[in-house]
Amino acid sequence: MAEHLVEGLQAHGFAVDVAQDGDEALWLADQGRYDALLMDVMLPVKDGITVVRQLRRQGNQTPVLFLTGRTEVEDRVRGLDAGGDDYLPKPFHLEELLARLRAILRRQRSDTSLLMRVADLELDLISHVARRAGQEILLTPREFALLELLMTNSPRPVNRTTIVERVWDQHFDSGTNVLNVYMNKLRKKLNLPGTVPLLHTIRGTGFALHALTP
Repeated sequence: MAEHLVEGLQAHGFAVDVAQDGDEALWLADQGRYDALLMDVMLPVKDGITVVRQLRRQGNQTPVLFLTGRTEVEDRVRGLDAGGDDYLPKPFHLEELLARLRAILRRQRSDTSLLMRVADLELDLISHVARRAGQEILLTPREFALLELLMTNSPRPVNRTTIVERVWDQHFDSGTNVLNVYMNKLRKKLNLPGTVPLLHTIRGTGFALHALTP
């Protein structure tokens, strides 16, 4: 099931890390910054509810969507009381999981932040549509994730390590040129005729999105 979820989430632009047991889940949550956690209740070593309780005690408020084969009301209440934000019983359709995950992520943002703007560039986080000077820009899920990260931090630069951690998974080979390739493709899509450059490479740091050249 984990392999199926990873494939489905990655196909929709999510960067995914996988924990094989409760202890690894705690370690990953402590080491990285995540937008959401999909937590199976029946994890080995430490079950998902125990993991979430410990995370909450440590002050980690990352949204949690519990996945479980248990359908009794008492089990759902236990998961939500432990600090979970939603509860999805198995079996489930990937489409429903994605919808619940998007809902959790939207609740973390104010209504005004669901439509992001930098200069004449707009990014609609609900419809997943980007527009520059009113013209729609077709983006792949990965390009959309990159642009969202850059717009969230604009005009501040985002270092390469942060980009890789937020947009790719823990198996990303940092020795490859993949990030530069994606950034070049994104830059070409954003540079519409008659517009000023927005995506800038900051030498020795990473990338920044803003209307003025550095």
